[in-house]
Amino acid sequence: MKSVPCLLNMQLTRKIAALTTMAVVALILPVAALADINSTATLSAGQSLSLDTGATNTSGSGDITFTGTSLTFIGSAKGGSLSLIGSGQATFDSLTQAILNSLASFATTAPIPASSLTVGAIVGVGTNGGNAAKLLVTAISSTSISFQYTTYGASSTGPGTPAVKGVTNNYSFIPSGFTNSGVTPSSIITIFGANMAAPVTGTVTLQSSAGPAGIPTILNGTSVSVTVGGKTVPLGMESATPTQIAAVLPAATPTGTGTITVTYNNTASNAFSITVVASAFGLDTYYGTGTGLITATDARTGALFNYTSSAAPGEIITLWGTGLGADPADSDTVFSTSPHAVNQSSVQVWIGGVQATVGYAGSSGYPGLDQINVTIPAGLTGCNVSLVVVVSGVASNFATAPINQGNGECSDPAFGITGSQYITLSGQTNVKSGSVFVGQFVNTSSSGTQTTENLASADFASVTGSYYGSASGIASIGSCIVTEVISTTGVGNITTTGLDPGTVSLAGPGGANYPLMGLGAPLTGFFSAMLPANAITSSGGTFVFSWTGGKDVGASSATVNLPNPLLNWTNESTAATVTRSQGAQVTWTGGAPGTYVFISGSASTSGGVSGSFTCYAPQSALQFTVPAYVLDTLPAGTGSLAVENITSYTKFTAPNLDYGIGFGFTGYSTSATYK
Repeated sequence: MKSVPCLLNMQLTRKIAALTTMAVVALILPVAALADINSTATLSAGQSLSLDTGATNTSGSGDITFTGTSLTFIGSAKGGSLSLIGSGQATFDSLTQAILNSLASFATTAPIPASSLTVGAIVGVGTNGGNAAKLLVTAISSTSISFQYTTYGASSTGPGTPAVKGVTNNYSFIPSGFTNSGVTPSSIITIFGANMAAPVTGTVTLQSSAGPAGIPTILNGTSVSVTVGGKTVPLGMESATPTQIAAVLPAATPTGTGTITVTYNNTASNAFSITVVASAFGLDTYYGTGTGLITATDARTGALFNYTSSAAPGEIITLWGTGLGADPADSDTVFSTSPHAVNQSSVQVWIGGVQATVGYAGSSGYPGLDQINVTIPAGLTGCNVSLVVVVSGVASNFATAPINQGNGECSDPAFGITGSQYITLSGQTNVKSGSVFVGQFVNTSSSGTQTTENLASADFASVTGSYYGSASGIASIGSCIVTEVISTTGVGNITTTGLDPGTVSLAGPGGANYPLMGLGAPLTGFFSAMLPANAITSSGGTFVFSWTGGKDVGASSATVNLPNPLLNWTNESTAATVTRSQGAQVTWTGGAPGTYVFISGSASTSGGVSGSFTCYAPQSALQFTVPAYVLDTLPAGTGSLAVENITSYTKFTAPNLDYGIGFGFTGYSTSATYK
């Protein structure tokens, strides 16, 4: 996510500076897919193509149109040139669906000029059907364009035929392929697809479970069934639209691999493969993204906690979600006035890395909706204290809770932000933000080769205000957050647009000056530079970013101080192999007093499953252990482990900018195998 405050932009810049960035389009895609389309097409000027079906036309319907001078997008389709990745057949073949999903906020509807569509050029597209597509240009003239293309997850069914494209927990959205994915008996599931129900006008409302009838098994002309182990069960439905259905998986559903089928207007969809597991809890989050601010209420009053009305240590709060496990004692469709506990002895809740006391874990009464009453441990504070539920050793999605003694406004001084600022920014339709950083990174490859990179970055963007409310990707000091990626279906509508600040430069110690290169579309507003080896010394130093002002952001400057002394990762040699079930301890010396240490890691598989974690610790601790319940969510595979010393965020202002931060860092990264 290219926005602020978020350390993901720092990780992105490292890759760009090393010329390994996969700069791709923003796509809202299915969690799992149907058969792919692999084909070729030639469009004459004025012709359009549906990448979801392969059909061409001259009526302007589909996903893309060739005008003779550009490639334009139709409807909600969007995309961009992938020139930063490279060009040619080999690069095209290496682009997986996971890669196309990996930077999910850079697609635009801006036409791609013919000058960027030379032979060998690659284009990424998010289709109107919600699929990811890649195009390789094979010929172009003023009258036609030819290309090879792949559309991931395109439906092979005919127009109007219901198609199921993905199934996840209704709250966590964890995609298949992870140890904590799968759907659970007595849980609410979300089905993603197309043509699955009659169109809904106005606001989608949930069906009532009150009364003897409960929630219906047929809604908007649609029914859903699941078959596992030879047993077929119908599902009660809470809501149904053409692209998304929320339904309750019955308690009697066997565990194991099976299929789910949606029937609309007496026409059955594809039989989509699902995995039913004993338990896989999903926490409800305030913005419905599966990450960020938790939906939690006061167990006594029912009041909802937020950034200016925090939960307090010692207080009992109620968490909401689904997936504790089968609950045969309560109805799958009818509200229960005397709900029962589910797997309560196996439920652990970790808040800010501290295990909390669970008072109740089980049904809320509403079919599929679970609640957990838990006491907040002492000594915790921050706007984004991590919160995760572990059931029988399986972790939920990771969310965050605002905690402050006295239930008032929360605060995270290290990140330079308070609860009221979160509320203000999230209340805006869009937030014009900026971030700048400079730092040194020492990389150790799997072969033991060590390289040092000195980096600088400036990022200016307008981002959807709700991103700040969800605080996705940020955790308070002492907390860890996990991100699990295959795709992003159903996890909100965050958009980012780059801003023009003019020319950006960096002044270093001793009068050195370095220009930053603008990366251009689709990374408009993103500037970076590789600094020379002598730019950063062991004593850190002061760096000043300046920009001349452009059509979006006025001229200003920001100062960043590097940590002094630099961090030294003292047990890096133990990081080559990480045993997930045992946790991972990191130790360090050095680092600037009063700052914090950022521990991060990632692992991926050849099948495109990729997970990562980030933990924040005070520099003064000189050690931190990444918990096993964090590492167990990552897939077994190859990746990296990093330890960095990051200064507290400092704010800066600029004309027409709502929020600006700067920070410095030094750190190490090493290749790691996760077992």
